[in-house]
Amino acid sequence: MKKPNKSIFTNREKEAKFWEKNYKETWEKGKSTGIEFAKNLSATINIRLEPEVLDKIKGEAHKKGLGPTQLIRMWIMEKVHQSHTGI
Repeated sequence: MKKPNKSIFTNREKEAKFWEKNYKETWEKGKSTGIEFAKNLSATINIRLEPEVLDKIKGEAHKKGLGPTQLIRMWIMEKVHQSHTGI
């Protein structure tokens, strides 16, 4: 069983006063700088599916513990791999 997080503050008033006094200094010291984000490494496409087909995909994805888009992507990648390896 997880233990609840303990606060160093004994009540909300004391915590509020602390942050009112120390927020700016804490933010400046803790602020990350020079963060670079990778470019989007994949492209997006839209696919139209009949509602019945989408429902079946959602059901199959749920069984596997995946989202429907994850499952569809997995299927596409498997097919692409098969066509390139001749399996």
